[in-house]
Amino acid sequence: MAQKPKWVVEKEQARRSAARETVWLFGLHAVRDALQNPMRERLRLVLTRNAADRLGEVVPASGMTPEIADPRRFPVPLDPGSVHQGAALEVKPLDWGKLADVAQPGQGAPVIVLLDRVTDPHNVGAILRSAEVFGARAVVAPSRHSAPETGALAKTASGALERQPYLRIGNLGDGLERLKDMGYTVIGFDGEAPQTLHTAALELAQVPTAIVLGAEGPGLRERTRSLCDQMVRIDPAGAFGSLNVSNAAAVGLYALTEPRRA
Repeated sequence: MAQKPKWVVEKEQARRSAARETVWLFGLHAVRDALQNPMRERLRLVLTRNAADRLGEVVPASGMTPEIADPRRFPVPLDPGSVHQGAALEVKPLDWGKLADVAQPGQGAPVIVLLDRVTDPHNVGAILRSAEVFGARAVVAPSRHSAPETGALAKTASGALERQPYLRIGNLGDGLERLKDMGYTVIGFDGEAPQTLHTAALELAQVPTAIVLGAEGPGLRERTRSLCDQMVRIDPAGAFGSLNVSNAAAVGLYALTEPRRA
């Protein structure tokens, strides 16, 4: 029998490793939403007596039997300083499927958020929360150099991680090209861009739109920028001022979705 090429073996090993990967979610809100999410594969639930009481009927309804823990010796491998509120849930990462399926335009003009090397889980969690509020179809990031699904991200997302598609794909540029082929207009954010976000939002009210935000400091990579159909800026009220990436995403999502509701 012919031996598989090394690259095929490595790819299969990586896939199996990813399948074995688990995440510890923590905090009452994140744990409650994960327990109520039928898409979530749940493995182990650890609660203090107080947290079990506060979660009420959510726990028995989930079908899980919690391990009741002493709050002074909480037996979960969390980072120091994590505010777990006596609740932690070990889960498998969510699988939202393929970008092409999630992004199908269908009725209306969807908005998708793409993140270029945004690695801070708190920023990504906040962006997921804004994406859910403003009805974005998905948040998309590259598999490398992005924030993976973690407890810190889930806690910042305040439940949005369970409902808002968060896809991590092999190559962001290839993803942008697929979206363009599907009829999306891609706009990138740049404080020096000649066009304002407000003007672009009015022009794109009936058009499937992908907005791309880069990491604070470096901004968008060269290929990412080259694939944008337009670059836009958020105008500050004064001569100085800028927003961090999660705030810029919230402003961008509001500006783009408001004309769609008119």
